[in-house]
Amino acid sequence: MKALCRRYLSRVSTQSEAVATIHGSLAGLPAGRWLLAVSGGRDSMVLMDAFTAMRRAEIAAVATFDHGTGAAATRAARLVEGAGLAAEVPVVSGALPSGLATTEAAWRAARWRFLRGWAEEMKATIVTAHTWDDQVETVVLRILRGTGARGLAGMLADSVDSPRRPFLGVSRAVVAAYARGRGVAFHEDPSNASLVHQRNRVRLEILPALERAQPGFSAWCWDVGERAAANRGALASVVDRVLAPTRTADSALVLAADPAAAFGPTEWGVVWPELFGRVGVSMDRRGIARAAEWAPTARAGSHIPLAGGAVIERTATTFVLRHTAAPSHLGAPRLYISDNDE
Repeated sequence: MKALCRRYLSRVSTQSEAVATIHGSLAGLPAGRWLLAVSGGRDSMVLMDAFTAMRRAEIAAVATFDHGTGAAATRAARLVEGAGLAAEVPVVSGALPSGLATTEAAWRAARWRFLRGWAEEMKATIVTAHTWDDQVETVVLRILRGTGARGLAGMLADSVDSPRRPFLGVSRAVVAAYARGRGVAFHEDPSNASLVHQRNRVRLEILPALERAQPGFSAWCWDVGERAAANRGALASVVDRVLAPTRTADSALVLAADPAAAFGPTEWGVVWPELFGRVGVSMDRRGIARAAEWAPTARAGSHIPLAGGAVIERTATTFVLRHTAAPSHLGAPRLYISDNDE
């Protein structure tokens, strides 16, 4: 009986600490207007529960997206809608546009178009429930894909359109303890157990094996991400100071050519990814190399198109960076607002 009591008290203590940690992570956010990205899974439902408990008045809406992958995805979206209405906060719900490719990349891109479209509409900042574990997994995925130093920053990278991630320094175990302690309802997507998806293979097989072989490997991955993010921040500061890029009314990025007159392909190879990141373009190695070779000898009136709808133009005195991709599509959005919401 005493052992049972000790286990019970330990569990209660752990759950209380988890609640304090989660609430503390939200307390670190500045006052704002927030669009909560909620999938129906445990982490995002905890985000919703904590926000409604602590900062309900700052919630612009809860946003959920049905990827169209089956009944489980639809049930998760309905769970979010019901929980939002029960909590008396607005809910916006979208679905995968018909005819879109059924790949992880396509699902992710559609979801982010949906979220960013509503964030712009509501003049709100997106908030996600990504955790410490998600960042570690992202670093491992980037390593496996052969990313450069810039990509290793993962979710710690900061940009103009980055979502806020208040749980990023919080472990998945703490989020789980919060969910148990608060009785948070959530939907476990069965696809999370499928090894077809690379992130699941990293989570379920690769990372545990690496941690067994080299204890502390996950913490090392986190540290790598922090250092890469710091390097990105330092580069951004140098670019601002030396090139002073400015944004036009149509969201193009303009920088004076004279300060970069001494740049060769090596310097441009470092600078272009930073600049294109500011217009929402992630350049692959081939694109970086092409742009880096072109820039030092580019003549006024010339331009170079790149993958992803990007283009660089050379005028008499400037370089102009544009992202010419089609406008965002909200993905058949629906808006649910409780009767008591003003």
